[in-house]
Amino acid sequence: MPDDAQPGEVYFEFVAIGRHVKVSAIDAATGTEVSVTGPATASQADLQRLALKKLQARLKAAR
Repeated sequence: MPDDAQPGEVYFEFVAIGRHVKVSAIDAATGTEVSVTGPATASQADLQRLALKKLQARLKAAR
């Protein structure tokens, strides 16, 4: 993956756990997966953005 590369296709999974939501982000090309949790009242877009940032950091660290 080039130094400035971003993840390509990313899959997101949202699982409600009581008053929280677990969001998993999976990079389709590498199979790298990260998870974040947040309150169920948070917007889906905010939680997805947080999971994507964490995935980007994990992919960058793996290089």
